[in-house]
Amino acid sequence: MTTKLSKISLPLRLTFLIFSMVLNCMGIVILQLSEAKVTYEKLGFLESFKDLPIAFISLFAVNFISRFGTKKSLILALTIVGICSLILPFVEVFWFYRLWFAIIGACFAIGKICVFGIIRNNISEEKALAKTMNSVEASFMIGIFVVNTGFGWLISSQYSQFWKFGFLSVSLLCAVTIFLFSKLPVSEPERIRKDNIIKDLAEIFNPILIIFLAVIFSTVFLEQSFNSWLPSFYKKHLKVNSFFALQASSFLALFSYLGRTITANIIHRFSLSRYYIFCISLIIMVLIIIIGIQFFDTEDSRALLFLFPVIGLFLAPLYPVINSKMIARIDKSRANLFTSLIVIFSSLGSSVSSIIMALLFGNELLSFYPLYILSAVIVIFIISLIYFRFADKEI
Repeated sequence: MTTKLSKISLPLRLTFLIFSMVLNCMGIVILQLSEAKVTYEKLGFLESFKDLPIAFISLFAVNFISRFGTKKSLILALTIVGICSLILPFVEVFWFYRLWFAIIGACFAIGKICVFGIIRNNISEEKALAKTMNSVEASFMIGIFVVNTGFGWLISSQYSQFWKFGFLSVSLLCAVTIFLFSKLPVSEPERIRKDNIIKDLAEIFNPILIIFLAVIFSTVFLEQSFNSWLPSFYKKHLKVNSFFALQASSFLALFSYLGRTITANIIHRFSLSRYYIFCISLIIMVLIIIIGIQFFDTEDSRALLFLFPVIGLFLAPLYPVINSKMIARIDKSRANLFTSLIVIFSSLGSSVSSIIMALLFGNELLSFYPLYILSAVIVIFIISLIYFRFADKEI
């Protein structure tokens, strides 16, 4: 089974790369449309058009995927993403961005459940699952790096007005990934029982699961505060140009990739809970340094450009580590349903974070950005301690 998984690792990684590019282009869209006089309030709610469909579709996607299979469902989702990315450069109206992100969000809900289902169906051991999850999700960070670097180059060039044509590369990647999946055998997860979804949810819900979902919500809440809004923070508060803002943000993604890659290779040596708490502690330390620089030096110090990306090294492993610890305990027949809960609470965390960040930016409170981030990390730290204390209980 593990050997079979290694054969499909490339299309799995490409799938996460593609979804990372279309989901995390939000920072570029916010940057470009804000210059086109679209208000931050509108841009803040634009994130909800991506995240709320993810939450809404996820539960319904479970039955859809079980009926048609993970491979066919994943290929369908990638096909829709490819077609939408092909259309986007030729549409100018703002409402289409809302529709585009809504479709992308729905496809991501299906795609993520499929990918997690494939991984869970092939790996049962907790640390092996954590290694694979970190490895696959590392490509998600590469997607952020690629989209910020590629679009940053395009925006800063003489062809800046054609920045949306960068989405054609997403369509090409979709075609390649679909071709690879069509040629490979994929192990399908077991079909879920044809019971009522509410009944299935009632059977797996318990206090430890609720705490876990709170950790997931808070972790994505924190990640989104960086991924979508850091370029605008660099430009508006640190007074750098759009190109440098995107490139500096790309280093956050690069450090995040390194964090997940390193974790994938060393996680088998450590306790998952201790490793998780260790990473959060280091994030708090870096944020205290950043706040100290703002307080004792200057609030727009150029040192912040280099310190913020370092956080990605310790932030990126949190999501796959906490997921793998819980997923390893879930019965394979319930993997898709459980993954849908992860997707729902992830999307809610992302949406709420973006709305709050829009208020922060709209009210010119950027000086409090690092303090806001630190508060979110402390909340995650407290909830995580509670979760890991009871994590050894059976689900």
